[in-house]
Amino acid sequence: MDFSHASNYSNRELSWLLFNQRVLGEAKDRKNPLFERLKFLGITASNLDEFFMVRVATLKDMVGAGMKRTDISGKTPDEQLKEINLAVHKQVKQQYNTYNRSLLPGLKQNNLRFIEKHEDLTAKEAAYVDRYFMESVYPVLTPMAVDSSRPFPLVRNRSCNIGALIKAKARSEEPEFATVQVPSLLSRIVTLPATEITTVILLEEIIERNIDKLFLNYDIICAQHFRIMRNADLNIEEDETEDLLEEIEKQLKMRQWGEAIRLEVEAGIDERLLKIITDELNLDKEDIFFVDGPLDLTFLMKMYNLPGFDALKETAYRKPVPVPGFSTGTDIFAKIRAGDILLHHPYQDFSPVVEFVRQAASCPSVLAIKQTLYRVSGNSPIIASLAEAAENGKQVTVLVELKARFDEENNIVWAKKLEQAGCHVIYGLVGLKTHSKITLVVRREEDSIRRYVHLGTGNYNDATAKFYTDLGLLTCQAAMGEDATAVFNMLSGYSEPLNWNKLSLAPLWLKDRFLYLIDRERRNAAAGRPAYIIAKVNSLCDKDIIEALYRAAFAGAKIDLIVRGACCLITGIKELNNRITVRSIIGNFLEHSRIFYFENDGNPEYYAGSADLMPRNLERRVEILFPVEQPDLIERLEFIFAALLADTVKAHILTGKGTYEKVDKRGKKILNSQLEFGRNAATFTNKKVSPERKNSRVFIPQKEGNL
Repeated sequence: MDFSHASNYSNRELSWLLFNQRVLGEAKDRKNPLFERLKFLGITASNLDEFFMVRVATLKDMVGAGMKRTDISGKTPDEQLKEINLAVHKQVKQQYNTYNRSLLPGLKQNNLRFIEKHEDLTAKEAAYVDRYFMESVYPVLTPMAVDSSRPFPLVRNRSCNIGALIKAKARSEEPEFATVQVPSLLSRIVTLPATEITTVILLEEIIERNIDKLFLNYDIICAQHFRIMRNADLNIEEDETEDLLEEIEKQLKMRQWGEAIRLEVEAGIDERLLKIITDELNLDKEDIFFVDGPLDLTFLMKMYNLPGFDALKETAYRKPVPVPGFSTGTDIFAKIRAGDILLHHPYQDFSPVVEFVRQAASCPSVLAIKQTLYRVSGNSPIIASLAEAAENGKQVTVLVELKARFDEENNIVWAKKLEQAGCHVIYGLVGLKTHSKITLVVRREEDSIRRYVHLGTGNYNDATAKFYTDLGLLTCQAAMGEDATAVFNMLSGYSEPLNWNKLSLAPLWLKDRFLYLIDRERRNAAAGRPAYIIAKVNSLCDKDIIEALYRAAFAGAKIDLIVRGACCLITGIKELNNRITVRSIIGNFLEHSRIFYFENDGNPEYYAGSADLMPRNLERRVEILFPVEQPDLIERLEFIFAALLADTVKAHILTGKGTYEKVDKRGKKILNSQLEFGRNAATFTNKKVSPERKNSRVFIPQKEGNL
């Protein structure tokens, strides 16, 4: 079999759009609570924004440069753009059909009135809105007219705007173009005074209603909404940059004015107004999206927080439970010495991670703290503890990744604050992003110096830890401590050790490690020995990894893949005899953990880490893969795999036709894996699973329970 042929791979961008389609499917699903459906629809809009600003922008740059190089599926950049355009226009139409035909009527039935057009206001509501405009909105606005002395204004990326054609009263000149930006610092959702039902209106409708007050002595011919998406991918020549922080700060300012790549306008926009905007921005017809409803549906994620609608939300597993054994005042170092600790977020509280750094900062016996930070929250307790540790005289080294996309500005602020507190701050490595999640605490104890380590699959972000599924390992194994020290020595001083104990690092040899583990299963299968691989990742796009998986399956290995997002591997290749399955879990929490299982001829190995199976993660980022070896923790991972593979509610299966379909529930027990994890987070009483061996390892619950 020639598994390297392009026909055996799908395009990454089109596969990602299928992922967003699955999220849209959750917004359509009437079995989900109404406000969860609102949130899912808002997520699809946010996803598309980032997709255009980065992925589509990159393809447009490639087309502009005349590049004809094909991707692993054999498509040129121009071919990809054409297919993306067709798919996105179709998807956007489905977004607004869902919004108009299902969600808005649902809100009305549940006593939430959404005023779509300001013309629908009652006289009393109109009076309130007009007063609100003059008191709270008008002073903030900056109307911009365009004429011979005033050029077309710079319209900010992702901003909502109202474009208008205006004409001076008592004069016969041609209409002029004018625009006003809807201020992002004001709440876009305005709640009207309390009545029997909750009534809301969007800020742009209030501004449009009062736009004549911004252009006195002019007649308003038309006023309609538009929104621009720009290329937001930073172009940094790191090798030629003397000060990376300064260069990124400069690039961030330019991001707002990158090349326009997408225009959203309300359906029925005046053709003269549209032509002025498209001509000025140099946009093609396919770059224009006519939408039947409010621009920028991300506001629906804020609608989710409206008070009084908890009954329309999923509440069964919203609140993380305390980690067993971690009560207030627990000596976290003593807990870790008693055995490795596996944390499962967001089902279990993130506080042990925060407490780990906090206690290290105040403990007199701690000599040094070292940590990598990729994305942190806006008011991070971990940052505060690191600053406190430096002020307490401890040696604190922090790698703050300034190139974390769309978090660059936030990370610059934190980096400067840590430096001011006395921390040694590293701004990432030239040519690489540091995406690994690792903390090292060096502590003097009675017998020796002991190193404590936290390794994770997710960021040190206490906010996202409430809705991203991730794993974290707390350990003081000497071998792990030695490797952690080696990691930070490499990051701070380019000192790579000759030998590693247990950690595998990208871009050094993590990819080779994965290829070795997959090929070991292939060799075992070819020899008639048990061979089974389970991999849970966000994305699977690396051609070498996919080809190795194909070869392992061809030899007889069973492979179950749990891939949330883009997957360039295809199923249905008849020579593989259905030995590879791909499923995607789309639930209330964002599946973010990366976990791996290799049968290894009856001596199974379990790993977790920060890396997805993508070229950028394996070749252009600093990533860490770590083993999980303690028997009770392995049982936890077996429980996680068992639930994910048995999910019949939130799982979507990749078919041989390249589409995703919900699991056929006939003859199967109804099981929502995320709900299962929430139920068992406190005690994991049903965590026990036993392997039933046939041709491969299969996880089956030992006793009756929720599974």
